[in-house]
Amino acid sequence: MEKSSKNSVILVTGASDGIGRELCLLYAESGAKLVLAARNQNSLEDLAKECERMGAEALAVRTDVSSPEDCKKLMERAVERFGRIDILINSAGVSMSAPFESLQDLSVFQKLMNVNYLGVVHTSYYALPHLKKSQGLIVNLSSLQGKTGFPRSTGYSASKFAVQGFSDSLRIELMGTGVDVLVVSPGPIATKMNFRKFDANGIIAQEEDSKAAKRNIMSPEECARLIARSISKRERELVMTFGGKLIPWIRLFAPAFVDRMIASAVEKFYSED
Repeated sequence: MEKSSKNSVILVTGASDGIGRELCLLYAESGAKLVLAARNQNSLEDLAKECERMGAEALAVRTDVSSPEDCKKLMERAVERFGRIDILINSAGVSMSAPFESLQDLSVFQKLMNVNYLGVVHTSYYALPHLKKSQGLIVNLSSLQGKTGFPRSTGYSASKFAVQGFSDSLRIELMGTGVDVLVVSPGPIATKMNFRKFDANGIIAQEEDSKAAKRNIMSPEECARLIARSISKRERELVMTFGGKLIPWIRLFAPAFVDRMIASAVEKFYSED
């Protein structure tokens, strides 16, 4: 971990699990001041204790990022405790796995947008005055599905396209302010979110562990390390797979080929073989 993160005030949403949790533990090792935000208060408090045992200062704030009021209070608590915000990491998210025509509850789309997209809007809005003072950084976790559409993920992909567009637009608006925006686009990561998704009935469903274990995908620890490295360099974008980097270029010349390639990859991903 970069020594430059020592004493930095880093606020992480979706901190109780997955990539968000691993980022908190990674920054705790360097002595950062952490603000941990998620809906599960017990998990947050356990994580805060673990981070403090590692030498960090940690504040756990129960937060629903789909609520503007919660996000406003989150920033107020952070500044009240630590006096500033240096880095905002928007890691909270929820996914889906269902063909569009199979959906029985279209509210899934609203739920996905509320968390994945509007959650980023809410936190960024209320953190921005503080980030301007510190010339800080906004880090938004998008997805390869924010670069190109995936079957079974119409609502999730749309929400991540929104994150990408919002982030790119905000970055331009903030030119000259000292605030940078990093968009992170991981592929599949071995987190609970990757195996717990909205189904066609609008219910969060858990895949069988036996099926999930057969997939050779990136660990959240490795993902967190790659993100931390991009943060230390204040990069504007991190696309985590070689294929993800190639797809936008291939699509310019062979869009139908890209569609077939993605359809095949998704079919293989959900296969039991």
